[in-house]
Amino acid sequence: MEDLAALKDKYVGQIAGAADEAALEAVRLAALGKKGEISLMMRSLGGMSPEERQSFGPALNALKTELSDAIAARRDALAEAALEKRLAREWVDVTQPPRPQPEGTIHPISQVMEEVIAIFADLGYAVAEGPQIETDWYNFDALNIPAEHPSRTEMDTFYMHRDPGDNRPPHVLRTHTSPVQIRYMEQHGVPCRIIAPGRVYRADYDQTHTPMFHQYEGLCIDRDVSMANLKWTLEEFCRAFFEVDGVELRFRASHFPFTEPSAEVDIRCSWEGGQLKIGEGDDWLEILGSGMVHPKVLAAAGVDPDKWQGFAFGMGIDRIAMLKYGIPDLRAFFDSDLRWLRHYGFRTLDVPRLYA
Repeated sequence: MEDLAALKDKYVGQIAGAADEAALEAVRLAALGKKGEISLMMRSLGGMSPEERQSFGPALNALKTELSDAIAARRDALAEAALEKRLAREWVDVTQPPRPQPEGTIHPISQVMEEVIAIFADLGYAVAEGPQIETDWYNFDALNIPAEHPSRTEMDTFYMHRDPGDNRPPHVLRTHTSPVQIRYMEQHGVPCRIIAPGRVYRADYDQTHTPMFHQYEGLCIDRDVSMANLKWTLEEFCRAFFEVDGVELRFRASHFPFTEPSAEVDIRCSWEGGQLKIGEGDDWLEILGSGMVHPKVLAAAGVDPDKWQGFAFGMGIDRIAMLKYGIPDLRAFFDSDLRWLRHYGFRTLDVPRLYA
């Protein structure tokens, strides 16, 4: 019994002095492990007489239980101390002002492009892309634009340099994203519903025009598509983009070589107090061109115009960004003025969504 009392004092002291989990585990193994002192003494009970076992066995079991409880209590105490130390290290004063937000912002053009893609994705349109350097066939001929058309002159279009004697087809910086429609129908066929957003280039520069700007084209081809489908699509887009339920559009007859019939589209608005309000007032604002795809354009893309028909429309991304967010000068989009970017830019997590 004296040996048990000495063992108790020895291991209780070691348990209390264990500074961490590893030290505590070493004490446990020394006392209660397979080769620990208490475990070896438990095995020796078989060699004792019944009288010795009757007196020594319960005392040994009680010591084993007491040491096990002491180890468990010490382990809980060490865990609690470690947690308190971690909490003290990771403490945050919630009364302090928040960290300053990153200065970088999403450019309005990037934001509006994502808004357009999100709206048309909800209408079932896929996104198609194409090269910014195009042959004049894709940029003009395939779209039924005649050789004498003013848009094909160097006053309006940027032509790539060609060495004397170079007989390859001329290349241009694309003047619209309509060539993407031809390439898409060639590769994927019809029926199709796509939008083609991207950069385009024209030789023009003033408050509402820049040599490089952004545009998206829409194309829907099927067997029974009509102008009524075009009108509904544009109304749904304007309602979602401008976040106005009462959108009213006006279609005016026009002429584009790649559509027949063609129509320019105006939206009802008000300029009361110098502020643009969509969907109210007595004024009209032109926002896009549209029409039914010309049969020659379908034929150029390898589509039978006797079996398929559809509509197309095009709109300037920069222009609708100016309208929606009240930006007065198109040239400011490309000035890299940090003050302008901070004022009109969007936070990183301002993800376009189609619900309130």
